Amino acid sequence: MPDQVGVREPLLTDDADAAPERAFEQLGAVADAVLYEGYLLYPYRRSSPKNRVRWQFGVLLPRDWVERFGPVAPGISGSADSWYQQTECLLRAPEDDAVVRLRVRHLQMQHKQVEDADGSPVESLRTADGATHLSFDEAVPRETELTVPLAELLDGGRTVDVGAPGGDEYEPLPGDAGRIVRRHRELRAATTVAAEPLAPGLFRLRVRTENTGEPADAGACRNEALRDALIATHTVLGGEGVEFVSLIDPPAALAERARGCRNAFTFPVLGGAPPQSADGEGETGPAMLSAPIILSDHPQVAPESPGDLHDAAEIDEILTLRTMLLTDAEKVEARATDPRAARILDRVDSMPREVFERLHGAIRSLTPAASSASRTSGRSTGTRASTGTRASAGTRASTGTRASTGADRPEAPAPEPPAEARSAAPQAHRATLTPEPGAAIRAAATATRQEPSVPEPPAAAHAAGPEVQHRTPAPDSATKAPAAAPAAHRESPTPEPSPAPPAPPASAPVALVAPHEPPASGPTATPQRPAWWQEGGDEGLSPATDTVLVGDVLLGAGSPVLLRPRTRGADAQDMFLDGRSATVAGVFHDVDGSVRLAVTVDDDPAAELHGWYGRFHYFRPDEVEPLATTGTPAAPGRAHDRLRRRPQR
Repeated sequence: MPDQVGVREPLLTDDADAAPERAFEQLGAVADAVLYEGYLLYPYRRSSPKNRVRWQFGVLLPRDWVERFGPVAPGISGSADSWYQQTECLLRAPEDDAVVRLRVRHLQMQHKQVEDADGSPVESLRTADGATHLSFDEAVPRETELTVPLAELLDGGRTVDVGAPGGDEYEPLPGDAGRIVRRHRELRAATTVAAEPLAPGLFRLRVRTENTGEPADAGACRNEALRDALIATHTVLGGEGVEFVSLIDPPAALAERARGCRNAFTFPVLGGAPPQSADGEGETGPAMLSAPIILSDHPQVAPESPGDLHDAAEIDEILTLRTMLLTDAEKVEARATDPRAARILDRVDSMPREVFERLHGAIRSLTPAASSASRTSGRSTGTRASTGTRASAGTRASTGTRASTGADRPEAPAPEPPAEARSAAPQAHRATLTPEPGAAIRAAATATRQEPSVPEPPAAAHAAGPEVQHRTPAPDSATKAPAAAPAAHRESPTPEPSPAPPAPPASAPVALVAPHEPPASGPTATPQRPAWWQEGGDEGLSPATDTVLVGDVLLGAGSPVLLRPRTRGADAQDMFLDGRSATVAGVFHDVDGSVRLAVTVDDDPAAELHGWYGRFHYFRPDEVEPLATTGTPAAPGRAHDRLRRRPQR
C-alpha cells in the first residue's frame, strides 16, 4: 500500500520570502524517520520477538484506558503512554500580521487479516503463484495541517479535529485462494493551539493534542488498545513572520523564559540548517519539530543513507550487511510480513556497490586542531565522521546514525589553557589533525574513492588530557590478579594511599598534562605510550581504578559528583541531567587522549540495572563538580565496582 507521507513537491524558488516554507518542508525527512521509528525492526519478520511488542513512541491512547490505574505522570519522555501531548515554545513575531503553521502527524493502526477461500481467518496462506501472505498489524500515516494568524491565537486560539476515519479494505488473492481484509477503527482526537504574550514581539506558543475517544474495552490489553490510539504523534511548526527560539540553547536574555516552557511527552527542537557562525548568543530558527524522541537542534538525514531501516539508533552499514545475510526462508517471511519490509529487502538486494561503499563513512570536515586544550574540552577540532545512517536520539560523538544527531554546527574556539598547562603539553599537539572522540577516521570510502586521504594522527595526539592517575587494585582472593602494567606506568602497592598531586592553578580546574607520564621535560622524561591503533596502546588503562583530578579532588569509581553539562554543544539528553547527583562508575579514555567519566544518575530507578549491564552516561571532567571537597575515591574492591570487571558479592 503506497503512502505519500514526506513526499511533496520541491520548492524551486530562491525568493527570500520562501525560506520559512523551505525550512518547514525540509523537516519532512526527519519527521518521517520519527514517524516510522521502530515500526518494524531487523530481521523484519513477524516471528521475531522484537516485532511482537511495537509502537513505543508518541502513543496517545484513550484517557479512560491510560488512567484506569491512576493519572499519568507528566514528563518529556515520549516512550510513556499518555492520552495527551503538549508542546510549549517561545516565538518571536515583530509584526502584527504574523501567521503560524503547524502539521500534526501520526500513525493509525490497521490490522491485516488473511482469509482463505471459505472466508475463515488464517495466520498464513500460500497462493498458487508461490507467494506467502501473513496476518499482521500495519499502520496508515495521517496528518492534519493548520494555518492560523497569530492574532487569533492570542484571542483564545483554535481547536481542530486531527482524528481519522475507520473503515475496511478488501484485496483478493490470486486464483481465488482467499483475500486480505484490512480494518482500522475510527480515531477521535483534537489539537488546540494558542499563544500568550510575554513581552513586545515575544510569545509563548502552546500546542496540545488529545485522544478524545472512548476505548472499545477499558480493560483490554495494550495490543488491543492500540487500535484506538494515535501512534508516533509529533508536530511540525513553522509560519510567516515568526522565529522560534531554541529551548536547548536559547539566547541568554530568554533563558529563564525558555525554562518556563512546559512540554509533556514530547520535546521541540529547531529544524533547518544550523547557523553559519556560533556567536554564543543562542539559537533561533524558522521551523521546529516537536517529537516524542528527544533530538538535538537541527536534526537532519545523512545524505549517504539510501532509505529508512526503521531503526534509527543503529548504523545503516551494519543493518544492511545483516539483512543481506538473511536466509531465503527468512526473506520470504519478511516480505510476507509487511510491504515496508519487502521494500527494504528489495533495496538491500539490489544496492549498487558504490552506494554500499558510501555507507562505510564520510568525513564531514577537516580543520586543524587549535590546541591541546580544545581536544581536552571534548569539542570537535579535527575530523567529524559519520557513517550515513538514520538516528532517533542525539549522541555525544558522531556514530554514523541517520537522523538523531544535530547537523554539524560551527563551534566556538576553546579557551587557551594557562601557561603552566600549555608548557606541559607536547609540541606535537599544536597543529595536528585529530579525530573527534569515538569517530572512525578510516571511514572515508566513496564510490569514486577520490576523496583526499586522512593522515593517521601521531601518537602524541593521543596523550593530552586531564591528569590521570592509575591505582593498582588490591589483591582479591576471589579473582585473578590483573596483569602487570608496563614498568614505566606501574606503581608498587603500599599500605597507605599515595599523596594527592599538588592542586592546579585556580584557572585550570582540570589539570592538562599527558596521562600516564610526567611532563615531557628534563632528562627523566618518560617515552610516550603507544598510539591507540598500535599494539599495547591500551595497556595499563583500568577504568575501574584510574582517577582524574578535578580541582583538588581525585575522582574515580565510587566518587559522588554533581552533573553540570556545558551549555553549548551538549546532547539534549544531557541538558535534562543538569544539577542531578551521580556516582562515577569508571574513568575512560577516548582515542584522541581525552577523558570521560562514566556515571549513573543517583535518583534513576534503573541505576542499578544500568550499572549491572554497563550502560552509563558519559561526561567530561569539567562537566562535573565533586560532591566530596577533598580526598580520594574508595579503594578498589567489590563494593564500588560498577563496571563488573570482577565477581560481585
